[in-house]
Amino acid sequence: MFVFPFPQQPLFNEWYARDTSKKIRSAFQAKNLAGKHTSSSVPYGYLKSEQDKNQWVIDPVAAPIVQRIYRMTMEGKGPYQIAAILSAEHIEIPAYYHQKLGIGLWQTREIRDPYKWGSSTIVHILTNPCYLGHTCNFKTRKHFKDKKSHYVDQDQWTIIENTQEPIIDQETYDNVQRIRAGVRRYPDGWGEAHPLGGLLYCADCGSPMYVNRTGNGKRVANFSCSGYGKIPVGSKCSSGHRVNADSVMALIQETLREIVRFSKEDEEEFVRIVKAEAENQQSSEIKGQKTRLAACKKRLDELETLICKIYEDNALGKLPDKRYQILDAQYAKEQESLEAEAASLQKAVDEYESGQKSADKFIALVKKYQNFEKLDTVMLNEFIYKIFVHERDYKGVANSPQTIEIYFNFIGKFGTQEVNQPTEEERAEIAEKERLRKKRHEAYLRRKANGWQNAYYQKHKAAKKAAMDAKKEAIRAEDQANGVYYLPNQKGESA
Repeated sequence: MFVFPFPQQPLFNEWYARDTSKKIRSAFQAKNLAGKHTSSSVPYGYLKSEQDKNQWVIDPVAAPIVQRIYRMTMEGKGPYQIAAILSAEHIEIPAYYHQKLGIGLWQTREIRDPYKWGSSTIVHILTNPCYLGHTCNFKTRKHFKDKKSHYVDQDQWTIIENTQEPIIDQETYDNVQRIRAGVRRYPDGWGEAHPLGGLLYCADCGSPMYVNRTGNGKRVANFSCSGYGKIPVGSKCSSGHRVNADSVMALIQETLREIVRFSKEDEEEFVRIVKAEAENQQSSEIKGQKTRLAACKKRLDELETLICKIYEDNALGKLPDKRYQILDAQYAKEQESLEAEAASLQKAVDEYESGQKSADKFIALVKKYQNFEKLDTVMLNEFIYKIFVHERDYKGVANSPQTIEIYFNFIGKFGTQEVNQPTEEERAEIAEKERLRKKRHEAYLRRKANGWQNAYYQKHKAAKKAAMDAKKEAIRAEDQANGVYYLPNQKGESA
């Protein structure tokens, strides 16, 4: 009798576990292909239908809280702030709420503080596509030798659209993702975010622009390019592109008023201009994408024919196995690449075609806000997609003319604006100030070369620093009184 040279039982056990894992995975794949949820639990805001456990219905208690979390994000609040607000109001955390209902993964676990919301819970809610009414399967993977589930990249998820009633609309979800990607809070992530935070970008290098508020001891908000400060300074962007936040807010306000006035006077003409502007911005690019998409589809059909042909030739003995394997691998690789490219191009074309109706959405948004006397964070995020800031015409001049490009949601760029647009007399005055500034700078360089500037600096350094620190401390004290949080021993410099 033949005797195995190694223990049989462990090997058979592994084979059994592997086969069982394959069967379980196949069952989940079949469930996914049927458009059903593979998760045993429902996300916060939904409940399983009493008639069909595979169907989710909106929870009338939890869904308004989910909507409120998104609304607070649109208002400029961060995950830490939202979690603190919900905790202070003694709103039950999702785990405890589900435990009370007898559902979820925490039914038998102890929850020490049922009202202690965490920022990670808020982030999970804000990034979950299920609230759009979609089914998101296979967000985790598990190997039969490893009992732990591991999260995978989002491009590996399986998303089936429109399987249940949405809690959040697509525009709000997209705005929230954009806000979370670019907002910087003052100070150091704990305090307030400027209403323009996450909207301003450098027109030259494309880097986001961040707000600075107390660096000079004054409560003046200025945005500057984050790429300019990358070490070595000036290597990524040649200048800071500094712009006054109040000037940008005033420009946005005036632009929106002009758009509202125009849309009310002749709505049909406004819609026509908006569609024409959007088409001009995208027509040349979209034509190339449509041409490439047609070529990809044609080549995919050819590859399918070729794959079938070499398979038949191999089966009939006309093509050797080795040659068949090489050709099959080449065709499969090309097919996979073309399918990914075609999907991306199709998405771009679909977005362009759906964008032809964007003017109507923008009109509806304009009608929603009839008064633009005061711009808040929600209003800005609903109207504006991005703002590109160009360098000032005269560097070092606070009220220098500066070009600003405002890209609105739904309609894109609608004209080019300028802040601090001067008259001819003001231009002459600015030019004279620039001449004097250069003259003073030359004198400064001479003093620096002969050592007088350094002696003057050392003599007055302590007094200037004390005066500046006093101004900053007064601003910090006022912020603390208004509820802006500072870490212990933190000076709270501008962020």
